[in-house]
Amino acid sequence: MDFSLTPKTEQLRKRVSDFMDQYVFPIEKEVQRAMGESGNTEPQSLKDVRKKAKAEGLWNLFLPDEKFGAGLKNYEYAPLCELMGRSSIGARAFNCMAPDTGNMEILAEFGTPEQKKQWLQKCLDGEIRTCFSMTEPDTPGSDPTQLKTRAVRDGDNYVINGHKWFTSNAIGSAFAIAMVVTDPDAEPHRRASQIIVPTDTPGFNLIRPVPVMGHTGGGGHCEIIYKDCRVPVTNLLGEEGGGFAISQARLGPGRIHHCMRTIGIAERALELMCKRASTRFTHGSFLADKSNIQEWIANSRIEIDSCRLMVMHAAWKMDTAGKSAARNEIAMIKVMCANMVMIVLDRAIQVFGAAGVSDDFPLARMWRDSRALRIADGPDEVHRMTIARRELRKYK
Repeated sequence: MDFSLTPKTEQLRKRVSDFMDQYVFPIEKEVQRAMGESGNTEPQSLKDVRKKAKAEGLWNLFLPDEKFGAGLKNYEYAPLCELMGRSSIGARAFNCMAPDTGNMEILAEFGTPEQKKQWLQKCLDGEIRTCFSMTEPDTPGSDPTQLKTRAVRDGDNYVINGHKWFTSNAIGSAFAIAMVVTDPDAEPHRRASQIIVPTDTPGFNLIRPVPVMGHTGGGGHCEIIYKDCRVPVTNLLGEEGGGFAISQARLGPGRIHHCMRTIGIAERALELMCKRASTRFTHGSFLADKSNIQEWIANSRIEIDSCRLMVMHAAWKMDTAGKSAARNEIAMIKVMCANMVMIVLDRAIQVFGAAGVSDDFPLARMWRDSRALRIADGPDEVHRMTIARRELRKYK
């Protein structure tokens, strides 16, 4: 495996880095505050930055299909995603934010020409936001085969009834892609389908943003009740019963993106830790002179670089052998990165002392946003179980 970046990626990495420094970081705090207060409305400052990124060709960089995006492979996009991850608004500035990235990927791969024209193109242009509606309060989120929300065929329509929550970014979204049971009698992995549901459809009831560690801002992790929600059969994404396969196709690149953004967060935390340690004087010396602080910094560098190499290898394997062949590597990086970032953030917060848990510095927000990754896209324990089973099969 060659770890060198292509000239195209190297050039884009410099451009993205410069753009982050010049336009994203200066408005970060103001945008976070404004979007938290408004519920998810982009302030003009962020709209202007997104418009500038689009004009400069730094737009939809995550899509490997040159028809829709920059034509970058997962391995090529990964270092750009890391840079965007250093700020909570970074990916949004470049139209590379979740859950829109995953929704655009599956619309590009499984959508009909009409669906692409009606929904995908508006997403690509940055005109609308989207959400993904799968998790339910009464079924385990780690096992989508147990979903209960039903879609019943009625002539040329599906009628959806069910209860969802953690439908992230539902506030302000134009449509949801809902994972619903269309054939309850089918084998587990063929029970569900994915259907595009415009959020203004009667029967799509947004109940509330579920508070997450005291936070309800942004697009919200929303509770949704579908009550006799009627949508055309033409809104079916892919084939009926193909929902689980579509979800798996969606998760592979998505986990690469999550992990690289996580590495960007950890890099920023390490940078903040080093700067604080070099300027904070206590008990006769700077914090940077204390042996335990040096150990924290060294371990953080080792752990970040180890995770980056694992993610780049997983991305390379996806590009060369396919998502299925790389499923073990994808599972491993999800576990490694979600835990690594929390360890690095804990150290950085400790170095800042009481200031580290305040909102005067970005660490507390980074900690809160990152903690959810231990659960998102499947709990670590589920991934460890599947990794172990695949290892054990080798010796049977």
